[in-house]
Amino acid sequence: MNGVKKARNPILTVLILGFLAGAYIAIGFLLDIRVIASAPAEWGSIANFIGAAVFPIGLILVLLAGGELLTGNMMAVSMARICRRITTGEWLRNLILVTVSNFVGAVFVAYFFGHVVGLTADGPYLAKLVDMAGHKLHDGFLEAFVSGIGCNWLVALAVWLSYGSESMSGKILGIWFPTMAFVAIGFQHVVANMFLIPAAIFEGYYSWGEYFTNFIPVWLGNLTGGAVFVGFMYWLAYLKDAPTSASEDAASGAKQPKSA
Repeated sequence: MNGVKKARNPILTVLILGFLAGAYIAIGFLLDIRVIASAPAEWGSIANFIGAAVFPIGLILVLLAGGELLTGNMMAVSMARICRRITTGEWLRNLILVTVSNFVGAVFVAYFFGHVVGLTADGPYLAKLVDMAGHKLHDGFLEAFVSGIGCNWLVALAVWLSYGSESMSGKILGIWFPTMAFVAIGFQHVVANMFLIPAAIFEGYYSWGEYFTNFIPVWLGNLTGGAVFVGFMYWLAYLKDAPTSASEDAASGAKQPKSA
């Protein structure tokens, strides 16, 4: 699904696909926590690497099964706006709807799978959940903002690579490695945090006020990483002086040009 079509989908379609995308990313993070917390202590950083390696299942499901993910749209829909294929109102409408629906999907998984089923409610899983959420909340505004840039620079590149591949295996590999990299590094992803921090709140740790203090800089950082460092940069490199049809193709998610 391309940036122009994303911006013009019916509201109900956006909300349904946004809910699914938020849930898929949350499931990927839940798997990450379960894997890391189950690993023997002597594994050290290897456990974190394995956790990062399983997290991308969430983005793979979003891009291959279908979903409206905020961080991907921050690149794709923003590029459609940069190419002047949609209006600012359409761009803003999409980001707001997807933010809300991603939040509902992620919190659904946090509450029902994490809290009610108990997958993050006790033992090493709760300890890992609280530790990871605490690290996210510890960052100040600037730290969280810059971390958000780094995160969506990589996530938007994963989306970009998936658009450019024509095979299922190529799409999976293109998604896998940049996503694994941002998780292993520890960058902040606004939708992943929609699962992580509320899941800790449901277990009696932290507060919604602390969460929203984190949400704002990470949202803005993710927007900057996706819209500026991927969408705008590739528009500037390839499409600024290109014929209108080329810009339209890029905004529509067509295969991207390669440098010589």
